[in-house]
Amino acid sequence: MINVVLADDHVLVRDGIKALLEDQTGIMVIDEASNGKEALEVISKNKPHVLIIDIRMPEMNGIDAVAEINRRKMDVKTLMLSMHDSEEYVVKSIQAGADGYLLKGASKEEFLKAVNKVAAGGKYFTGDVSSIIMNNFVNGNTTKAEESKTVIKELPFQLTKREKQILALVLELKNNKDIAEELSISKRTAEVHRFNLMKKLEAKNLQELTNKAKEYRLI
Repeated sequence: MINVVLADDHVLVRDGIKALLEDQTGIMVIDEASNGKEALEVISKNKPHVLIIDIRMPEMNGIDAVAEINRRKMDVKTLMLSMHDSEEYVVKSIQAGADGYLLKGASKEEFLKAVNKVAAGGKYFTGDVSSIIMNNFVNGNTTKAEESKTVIKELPFQLTKREKQILALVLELKNNKDIAEELSISKRTAEVHRFNLMKKLEAKNLQELTNKAKEYRLI
């Protein structure tokens, strides 16, 4: 049985995909998410074989979610779902570590083929994507343009050992109560450390905190 999690911010899209997949023997949709952040939580809880995830979603998009999945080495195959076959989206998806890329306009047969192939450990990229681009990426020959343009900034401050521990746990999507229990500190102390981190990194939310942590090579 292939256990699948669906991540898309449109309920009607999720319902349609769920109906298509569960009409097949051997595939079961075990949970759903409406954004990338929820998808990470659902995967941690349910351990699915395949995540089918939309690229454009609020809070955390599909590409960032897949990148985080691979950073954490989570044991799940990822199939990107998009309305767009632009080179930019394909390139970023592959750089993030996606196992497949499928257009929302794909036929039922192609959709099922993609899910089964990705679940079996293969790669699946829709035929509408340039074969030249795909061959270069699969063979590891394409330069990661986005990465080469990234400027790594010097850290203008120092984080304490405890702050580094808190940062790692926050980026694992743990709440203040979980952090307090894991580090054997009070919930209030966890809240203070979290506030100080956000202030030092000038971050207003988790996504900004993640971006700043990457920018300063803290993760």
